Amino acid sequence: MAKVTVHAGDFLKGDAQFTFRSLRLRTKEHIFLGETIPITELETVEVASEDTVKKLGGTVGWGAVGGLVLGPVGLLAGLVLGGRKKEVTFVAKFKDGRKLLATTDRATFIKLQAAAF
Repeated sequence: MAKVTVHAGDFLKGDAQFTFRSLRLRTKEHIFLGETIPITELETVEVASEDTVKKLGGTVGWGAVGGLVLGPVGLLAGLVLGGRKKEVTFVAKFKDGRKLLATTDRATFIKLQAAAF
């Protein structure tokens, strides 16, 4: 199981889990155990950028999310796959319309992106 940290979107903030075939994300209806969502339900998975975060929702806004997730300095620097950074912040959209801004390790991000391809 891989760790995914949820920052914003239609799921509760905090830790989530990724297994070979599903994501376990906490929702208001599934606070304790989380909702298990098959990775086949992923529509898109993209590295977070100012544009993709704005698409997440107008009320969230890049400044608010960037400040909370990355701090005031280097909003985009921490989002790039290159360099020595071991984690990737990404935006995922599910087929049912729900969205997610989260961080995970590079290997897990690649698996999630492949599932949405």
